[in-house]
Amino acid sequence: MTNIRNFAIVAHIDHGKSTLADRLLEITETVSASKMKEQFLDQNPISRERGITIKLAPVRMNYVHNSQNYILNLIDTPGHIDFSYEVSRTLACCEGVVLLVDATQGVQAQTVAHFNSARAQNLAMIPVINKIDMDIARVEETENQMVELFGLKKEEILKISAKTGQGVTELLGEIVKKIPAPKSSIENVFRALIFDAVYDDHRGVVAFVRVFDGKIKRHERVQFFQSDGKPVVSEVGFFSPYLTPKEDLAAGEIGYIVTGVKDIKQAKVGDTITLSQPKAGRPLAENVQPLPGYKSPIPMVFFGVYPKAPNDYGKLKEALNKLSLNDAALTIDSEYSSFLGSGFRVGFLGLLHAEIVKERLKQEEGIDPLLTRPQVLYKKEGDRTLEPYMKLTIYTPKDYVGSLMNLGKQKRGNLINIIYKDRNAIIYYDMPYSCLLTNLVSNIKSISSGFASIDYEITDYRYADLVNLEIFVNDVPIDVLSETVYKDEANFVAREKTEKLKELLPRQQYRQIIQAKVIGKILARTEISPFRKDVLAKMSGGDRTRKDKLLKKQKKGKERMQSQAKIDIPQKALFSLIEG
Repeated sequence: MTNIRNFAIVAHIDHGKSTLADRLLEITETVSASKMKEQFLDQNPISRERGITIKLAPVRMNYVHNSQNYILNLIDTPGHIDFSYEVSRTLACCEGVVLLVDATQGVQAQTVAHFNSARAQNLAMIPVINKIDMDIARVEETENQMVELFGLKKEEILKISAKTGQGVTELLGEIVKKIPAPKSSIENVFRALIFDAVYDDHRGVVAFVRVFDGKIKRHERVQFFQSDGKPVVSEVGFFSPYLTPKEDLAAGEIGYIVTGVKDIKQAKVGDTITLSQPKAGRPLAENVQPLPGYKSPIPMVFFGVYPKAPNDYGKLKEALNKLSLNDAALTIDSEYSSFLGSGFRVGFLGLLHAEIVKERLKQEEGIDPLLTRPQVLYKKEGDRTLEPYMKLTIYTPKDYVGSLMNLGKQKRGNLINIIYKDRNAIIYYDMPYSCLLTNLVSNIKSISSGFASIDYEITDYRYADLVNLEIFVNDVPIDVLSETVYKDEANFVAREKTEKLKELLPRQQYRQIIQAKVIGKILARTEISPFRKDVLAKMSGGDRTRKDKLLKKQKKGKERMQSQAKIDIPQKALFSLIEG
């Protein structure tokens, strides 16, 4: 175990984690030059298209340093805040991290978040400035930021170019030198932490594990602490980065266990695996304590997810269940809409998480679902509604502070503090989480010309004066257009919705009355006049009485048609309203 180093690369999104991982794979000859491609560990096509990591990816590298052989277990991690849960799972499996900062962007929101997480777990840290080869690199300024914000010494900050490979060999040497070997014991009963899992149609659940104690071999029977499963292991191995079988997995190693279990819910992320029948002379499995594990992720954003064609309901259900096997953060419940039919209420960690899942459904399962407007997770306390609040941190060049403060006020934020660091500022706000769903991030990017970044953490739930705004057409409620809004914004939202619906709905033979109501009270009303046939066109003459009779008859016919007509909102109009 003294030759094992378990570490992660952590950074803000787009600071070069995946590119650095590529260079490490090249230098250690883990992947041959002929097979090498950019973002090698990002096998998911959506990751490759977007240029961002959305899923942790482990790999084992062999490296010779000062004539000694070392096993380097790297877990590449996402950088976006929506996937911070993936990072927390990674850090629990490592003894150290490479903290990567882009020299062209400087310290960003997730840089600080990852630094604090790693420091809280007492992990060894190697600070690195990346992209020093670029003409717009601000190496000295970034170095000063890291010294000021993190209390680092300049001499301990490495400077590299992950793209060209400059300084990466020296980084490998620092990983060997500064990150400690695992303190696990091979003599204890086998214990391993599940940090991820995938489902294989033929082999069942494949658990990704960090072994903390003992050893596991194929054909041994294991058990989970959080379920009744006691499967026989059919294969163990490591990530090369492909699944590579070996004889056993021992303390300190990171690898996989093919369990054969057909229900992935039995192999929960954060659970501990131990031997079901330990060898003679060792403690019974019942006396083995589980590893700390992880807190379960709590979905904060909910969408209605519906098939665009009713016949695709079964296919959508199967596809969502399949994705949930590999995504512990998804929650799925059935729901029904009178206009969209049967669908699902799905919980996500954030807006990007929802967007990624939608793209995965389209690319991997061939389904392009409709997502209704997002809603946050509210709580009920008697007659009161509580909404989640967050501590929002904005990292920005100080030139944009004034404009960002105006935005914060518009978004119901309470300013906590502003800290100025050289040419930059850190703004702290107390703000409703729902503001993230109303273009907060895009507004911040627009105001700061793309230079500002954010981080947030949920703090608590507080009373909110909210109302349920309902939309009606000819007194028929359009359930999928209803939403929870702040009471003081209800009038504005009501007018906006009714006017947009008027623009999108086609005219009919009958009058369409569009209303927005709160607890039966009409806040906004508009209407679409019907097509009108000229019933007098064929009359060449006649007195006024006859004409009035014909017009009166037409009016009654329209009213009867209006009262009996089934409200029909074309799919295109409905989708346009829902998708904004």
